[in-house]
Amino acid sequence: MQSKAERLEMIKAAAKRFQKLKAQEARFVREEKRKVEPDERYWTDASSYAEQYYGETFRATTRFDNDWD
Repeated sequence: MQSKAERLEMIKAAAKRFQKLKAQEARFVREEKRKVEPDERYWTDASSYAEQYYGETFRATTRFDNDWD
């Protein structure tokens, strides 16, 4: 059976390892967030997105959109 002091030392060592792991994980997340530019994640202009990825289909379906005005 372990003494109270030994158990506390084991708990301290485990907590230290856990904190080190969490710090490393947080550093990785920060670096990943820094690598991604907002322009790479989001399209701010929906029509340019549709034009790039759907091309002729986009033009064919939006060709008559202004007829309702």
